[in-house]
Order: sequence, then structure tokens, then C-alpha cells
Amino acid sequence: MQTIRALQILLLTAIIIIIPGPVQASRAFPFYSHEGMVVSAEPHASAAGFEVLRAGGNAADAAAAVGFVLAATFPSAGNLGGGGFLVYRRPDGRVFTLNYREKAPAAASRDMFLGADGKADPELSRRSLLAVGVPGSPAGMLETWERFGSGKLSREQILARALSLAEKGFAPDFGLVEGLAHEREWLSSHPSTSAVFYPGGKTLEPGDTLRQPDLARTLREIAGRGRDGFYSGWVADSLAAFMAAGGGLITRGDLAAYRVQALEPVAVDYRGYRVYGMGPPSSGGMVLGQVLKLLEPFDLAAMGHNSAAYVHHLVEAERLAYADRNHYLGDPDYVEIPLASLLSGPYLDSRRRLIPEGRAGKSLETSHGRPGPDHTTHFCVIDRWGGLAAVTTTLNGGFGMGAVVPGAGFFLNNEMDDFAAAPGEPNMFGLVQGEANSVAGGKRMLSCMTPTVVTRVGGDGSEEPAFVIGAAGGSRIITTVLQVFLNLAHFGMNVREAVEAPRFHHQHLPDVVCLEPNALSADTRRLLEGMGYALERIDHLGTASAACVLTGLESGTWYAGWADGMGVGAGTGY
Repeated sequence: MQTIRALQILLLTAIIIIIPGPVQASRAFPFYSHEGMVVSAEPHASAAGFEVLRAGGNAADAAAAVGFVLAATFPSAGNLGGGGFLVYRRPDGRVFTLNYREKAPAAASRDMFLGADGKADPELSRRSLLAVGVPGSPAGMLETWERFGSGKLSREQILARALSLAEKGFAPDFGLVEGLAHEREWLSSHPSTSAVFYPGGKTLEPGDTLRQPDLARTLREIAGRGRDGFYSGWVADSLAAFMAAGGGLITRGDLAAYRVQALEPVAVDYRGYRVYGMGPPSSGGMVLGQVLKLLEPFDLAAMGHNSAAYVHHLVEAERLAYADRNHYLGDPDYVEIPLASLLSGPYLDSRRRLIPEGRAGKSLETSHGRPGPDHTTHFCVIDRWGGLAAVTTTLNGGFGMGAVVPGAGFFLNNEMDDFAAAPGEPNMFGLVQGEANSVAGGKRMLSCMTPTVVTRVGGDGSEEPAFVIGAAGGSRIITTVLQVFLNLAHFGMNVREAVEAPRFHHQHLPDVVCLEPNALSADTRRLLEGMGYALERIDHLGTASAACVLTGLESGTWYAGWADGMGVGAGTGY
């Protein structure tokens, strides 16, 4: 029987924590392990997942443990008050996805974010309690453990590390300290947030201990009662009361009605790989699949990595795919989405013919086709049996809408801004979306989260694990996952090189190509500008933060790489 080989994990990070075992590191090469590995944006979370694997748990058990710890140690994105997506491949080869995206409260309405002038008011959709969608993360993490877990670990064991870190405290890393200091004026305006993160009016410093007793109470309730410990009882009462007092819409009825959805993955074949992603309300699987199929006939390797020709072809494929995304995609429970047609060969052949030769396209002249009948975090887990978990979870903006639920200790999301508050106007990530993603009660907002599992397809049709990839970064998530995949598939990079390679991004509107520092040479920039592209350098945070797992067939070794970005990331293996 063939063994699973090279596991790569990419991530936005600067520090790797290794638990004792045959794990090595080099400045130029990724870490590796022989039995299993976890990579996340935060060391305590990675260590928690590792402990679960060492205790005999599988990738789903570890993923749930990592998610709960991130709620305590990575509060700008890890969460109980947000939502996310899971793509999970069992060792037997079956691939599943879970949708635990937030939902609009039942009382939400199409024009709820419009001001007196009829225009979208970003303060309402981003900073008020109206911005909060019904959280899905607790239900999603518990469903991951219940549906796909090994059955060897109790719910209390899955939550034990998160509960201990919230109750006993931990030393916040530089990224969290810097983030809290930078956002102090806004966050401390919420008394419930100030009491936890600015005790006595003091900003946390490196070496201090952050304790979150209210969050610990909530985690203990979930450990003891499961989903009822969050969606009913005193935790639900606390959230509903906070909403009622501050003009929010979420009620106990909204919380009790929340359910996780098990969906079919979006699967696309590309040059010997099969790429499994999330379907709507995530746009990641469709957009990634469209871009790959649009690019498939071209010899990208011959163009050269990040050459003018390479950038031109990727940008034009992204322009077309995001145009379709912004018009057609939304919550499939509310809008009809022609997903099969959007990914069909004839349709994509017709769209590919729109890629101009030797010049930039124009987004204002590039509409959707007509087919026939950001703060986020990502983590990857692989277990000794070859189970793979790719999880992306989010509060939307960093620290969500900024308020911690009094008595319950967790931040609330501002995911309602991911709807088209006013169709045709940009959201916080600059995405200009249409009627399909307008606000409606009970509807799930469209997302760019792109947790992805990739297999190699043999000549006999058999599949073997290849990559687990995902990223954080709002609308830039999809293009980050795309470029990491292409770096691995076409340019012979190891996982660390693939993640650390500078990236670029385009999303139809605004019609600008965003560049990480040093992404392109001066000559390449001049060539692209001569073709008519508007180029814009983006800040040190990069296009997005990425995490990936690469598996192979011969060596029985897992590899982990990482990328620069916000905060401190960590990989563990043994």
C-alpha cells in the first residue's frame, strides 16, 4: 500500500514551535514530520491540535481543538462569535464539507444599512450591533468533532486546552499586543471589551498574562452541554440581552434555529490534480475552479514565475471569475446559482476567448458571463492515517465589530458587511456585489473563504492526497490559494518557498493589480504598465496569510512551510 508523502503547510507566520520528535527546520526548507502535523496562526492552538493527535485523535478531532483554542489566544480572528467552513478528506478518500457560516437574523431586511441619503452606511454594517450575524463557529467545531472525529476523545478533552488557557491565562504574543494597542481607542469604547483586554485602563504588554474568566465560563458550558451550552441557556440569554439593549437583531430564536449545513464539495480537475473546495455561500471553490480551468491550456511554467506574461494571464482570468462571482453567487437557499454551468467546459472556453492578447482588460467593460440552463484565520491538520482537514474561520474585520458579549467573554462578528448592503456599492474589501447577495433574514452572506483539499489523480482514476491549502485575507484569499497551488504544481517550489513567494491580486473592481513588496521586478512592472495595468503596492501584511499542507506518495513524510504575515504562527509535528 502506498504511503502518504509530503505534507506542506503554509501560513502567515514568523515563529515555528516544534514539539519533541523527528522534526527539522532550515532557513531555506520547510519543517517535516513522519506522523502528523498541525499548522495554525498561533502556537498554543497548534500545540493543542498536536496533543490531540498524540492522544490518538484524528485530523477532525485536532481541528476542533485548534478552533476552540484560537477563540482564546487569537481573538482578532479565532472565535466563538463568528463562522467558517471545513473541507475534510477521510483516509478512505471521501471528501466532505461543512458550512458553518453566520446567518442574518430573521429580522434583517434588504435596506437595513442604508442611511437617510439612500447610500450604504459602513458604520452600521461594520461597527454597530446590526453588523452581527448569528454565530456558527461553536456549532461547526462541535459538528466537525461529532461527525468526523475518531470517537476516542470526549468533548471535554477537545475543549480542555482552550478552557485552561482562558481560565489560567497566557502571555500574549507580539501580534496580539500590537493589535490591541493599535485598536485601543475603538475597542476600549466598549466597556465589556475594555474590562477584558484593557484591565484597569492598562494596555497589555509582552510578558503580561491575559486571563478571560467569562470566556472560560462559556467554554465550560459548551464542554458540558455541547451546542446547547451556546445556543440556549445563559450564554444565549447573555447574547440576546446584549443585542436587545444595543439595537441589535439577534434573538434567542435565531440562536436556537441555527444549523450547520453539510454540502457537496466543488470539485475541479486540473492537469492531473483534483481540487476540492467549498461551494456557495463560499465563493472560493467556484472562483478558484474557474481561474484554474481558464488557465489550464496555457504553459504557465514556460512564461516564468511572476513574469509579465504570467501576471497578465492570471489577472485576466481573475477579472472574469470575480465578475461572475459578484453577479451570480449568494446563499443557494435564497438564490438560484448556475454552478455547474459556471464551471462547464463550453462556458469557460467562451470566457477564455475574452482574455486580451498583450494588453490589459478593463473591468468596467468586463461583465459577468451568461452561462446556459477580512479578519480571518486558516489552519491545516493531517493525521497519521492520512486524514486531512482545511478550516477557515472568521469574524470578518479584525476583532469583528469590536464588542465582547458581557458575561460570556467572546467577540462578535461584523459579517453582515459581507452582504451587498447596497448592490453596486463596495464592502470593506472593495468587492462590488449584486442582488444575489443582498440582505435578507435568515440568509448566509457570501464569503471568499477557500479551504481546499487537492489530490493527485492516477491513470486508473485513483486519488492520493496532495495538498491542503487555505488562507486569510478577505477578497484576497482566493488569489493567494491560487498562487500557492500554482507555485507547487508548476514551478517546483517546496512548501515554504511556495508560501513565501511574493504575490499579487486582482478582483475585477477596483480595476487595480495589488502587489506585495518585491513581487515583481522593475522591468516587469514597466511592461505591465505599458500594457495598461494600474499597479498598486500594498502594505507589509501582504495579499493574505496562507496555510497549506502538501502530501505525497513515497517518503511517508509531512512537510510544513509558512509565510510572513500578521501575528505569530506555529507548526507542530512528530
